[in-house]
Amino acid sequence: MQRRTFITSLSAVALSGTLWQNAARASSTLAGESPYGPLGVPDANGVALPAGFGSRVVARTGHLVGGILWHPAPDGGACFADGTGWIYVSNSEVPLIGGASAIRFRADGSIDRAYRILSETNLNCAGGRTPWNTWLSCEEIFRGRVYETDPYGVRGAQQRPAMGRFKHEAAACDPDNRVVYLTEDEDDGCFYRFVPDVWGDLSSGRLEVFCVDDVWRPVPDPTPAVLARQTRHQVSAARHFSGGEGCHYADGVCYFTAKGDRKVWAYDATRRTVSAIYDGTGTLSGVDNITGTRGGDLYVAEDGGNMEINIITPDRVVAPVMRLDGQGESEITGPAFSPDGSRLYFSSQRGTSGERAGTGGITYEISGPFRR
Repeated sequence: MQRRTFITSLSAVALSGTLWQNAARASSTLAGESPYGPLGVPDANGVALPAGFGSRVVARTGHLVGGILWHPAPDGGACFADGTGWIYVSNSEVPLIGGASAIRFRADGSIDRAYRILSETNLNCAGGRTPWNTWLSCEEIFRGRVYETDPYGVRGAQQRPAMGRFKHEAAACDPDNRVVYLTEDEDDGCFYRFVPDVWGDLSSGRLEVFCVDDVWRPVPDPTPAVLARQTRHQVSAARHFSGGEGCHYADGVCYFTAKGDRKVWAYDATRRTVSAIYDGTGTLSGVDNITGTRGGDLYVAEDGGNMEINIITPDRVVAPVMRLDGQGESEITGPAFSPDGSRLYFSSQRGTSGERAGTGGITYEISGPFRR
């Protein structure tokens, strides 16, 4: 049966010119219709999709793609325009050799080539693209780092220690306020923002943490020693979120997920408030990576659960737009749209094998009449 819910807790935040109205109503699950209709039976790739959509596998861990072996445990990803084609970058969430790879697609969607853009790093989980077309690859380890990488494979990767040493998850750039938001995957993780000294240069700046009184306060020591008090414990008023995951910025709002409470949060940069736009009581579970479209739709990937990607529309409908069959021990990672919005890329980190080492990782492309 098609699963869908309405968002039950909303704040008045702007999304593509449409206000998410603040609804002081009791939590409930109401029927809603997916804009794409119900999911069909799984196709030959094990992907259940609405009518009019199709899937293809573009890469598998350990198999050749575009001249390289595709990496294990594919995770966070993003797309970048490149002439008449485009590039999809993907992190590798394994220790010591993690890093990130890129696939370049021609205008017709065929694969031109693939290449590494980051190597010999640890558990590169999610990240974020920048307005100046670099990819921020985040290490999800104790005292992890952020690496700024070149998706075009021309320049070498650079560490960005000023963005903090902690268990990084994802990053989202806010060009309106010239800050980068950061999530932390700890049970008592924090929500941060990095304020660079010069917008477009992440080599120096100020790391701040969001606090319970809706105020941003500087983190005294963004790069603490091993035995020192870590970033999330340095400011007593810091507000904590259980297992920060993906984040996405659009039109004055930074949306981020927290797996511990299954919520999708929205930080209103104008009002400087955080409130839940999805309270975890509906069908979307295991909230993880998140992306969005110019039209205001959000797409949230599940870590486990039903192995779905769910849409959250501006008119508050939550519904699955894709489901993977027979991969219940995996997680969906790296959702990202091609520059024209017609193709959605994502990975199943462990595929049908479910092995924690990610040796069965599969990267997919969905094409069809997406709302843009």
